[in-house]
Amino acid sequence: MRRRHQAGFTIIELLIVVIIVGLIAALAAPRINLTRYKIEGSLMGVNSLLFGAQRLAVTRQHDILILFDVPNNMLYIHEDQNNNGDLDAGERKRGYPLGDQVQYGLGTATARPMGPGPVTFTRLFQGMPALVFHRTGSASEALGLYLTSTRANHPEDTRALEVERSTGRVSWYRFQPPSSWKRGF
Repeated sequence: MRRRHQAGFTIIELLIVVIIVGLIAALAAPRINLTRYKIEGSLMGVNSLLFGAQRLAVTRQHDILILFDVPNNMLYIHEDQNNNGDLDAGERKRGYPLGDQVQYGLGTATARPMGPGPVTFTRLFQGMPALVFHRTGSASEALGLYLTSTRANHPEDTRALEVERSTGRVSWYRFQPPSSWKRGF
């Protein structure tokens, strides 16, 4: 006589079900696009950092500089407490990496009106493109940046963040091949 599990299945039947589920998972796993999730995560992270920097400028009533280190895929937030546009002793500067398999750049996607550069802000600080949020919440420029994957020839991996100068609001877009951009929410 076979021993039944509490739910009425034998151990062998349960093993067969586990093996079938494992085979299905092994076949489906290579089709999951993890890169898309990494880019979306980096996009939301950068968007949150920009929003937080803007709120910090309003709350602390001094300029907050955001520096984009394109070669090293980093973003730095500098609290310019005396509004002199320089990194002085005692002023806080924190760095944030973009994430694994994500870089600044347009890739093979079509450029938005802000331009084709990986980071289109024209102000430079310490040799890096920079954005300044003022104590009113406004931004120094109405431009933006692109994020894409390190994979070659995947324009669908490209995202854009654009900053509105007067309000400092950040909007983001997802590229949809062959040549259109869809606004995200």
